[in-house]
Amino acid sequence: MIHSLKAVVFDFDGTLAIPTIDFNEMKRKAYEAVREVYPALPDMNDSPLLEWLDMTKGQVPTDQFFLIDSIDTAAINAARDVELEAAARSDVFSWVRQLLSELLKRDITPCIITRNCTEAVRIVFPDVDKYCPVILTRDDVPVVKPDPDHLHRALALAGCSPTEALMTGDHLMDVHTGKAAGTLTAGVCSGEATREEFEAIRPDFIATDCWDLFLQITP
Repeated sequence: MIHSLKAVVFDFDGTLAIPTIDFNEMKRKAYEAVREVYPALPDMNDSPLLEWLDMTKGQVPTDQFFLIDSIDTAAINAARDVELEAAARSDVFSWVRQLLSELLKRDITPCIITRNCTEAVRIVFPDVDKYCPVILTRDDVPVVKPDPDHLHRALALAGCSPTEALMTGDHLMDVHTGKAAGTLTAGVCSGEATREEFEAIRPDFIATDCWDLFLQITP
């Protein structure tokens, strides 16, 4: 076991949960919903939904600032619809409950930080509170990962410092978040990124999935 490890922070979709969200579809529906309230909407770019939304709100002229709340609500509601539909078709990986139980037995706090909404997480993992004492979705924080504040808030709730934690996820963003926050990092090849993509950014660990990672960090 990694010496002095007190918390393992997990991404959710693709890391603990079978990935079912079509992010391109989610962004398309959000775009269509926002265009209903803000017809001058700029073209979509390659940014993830929340970053695109921030960019869009930042481009609203000062004389139309009254539209910002409506833009935000339209986009988030559209995204939530896609997330909840995807959650109904998902489940956690078969080893998740055993993995989290094993961490708890070792006095290591499992945490979840996710850009998904709380309702979707609880649809996929209804007994999550039994296994994971710290859960911070986008509904719980002012800024989401890759901003390290999202991770720092989880670590504060877990009562540990970044040097005592391991950030784990299936997306390059998760590794970047951990590095920015000062934690150890692990990339798991169960969702978005490939082993080769992880190798290019050099996390501390690369694993097939989180159970494989657990076997790597356990004697």
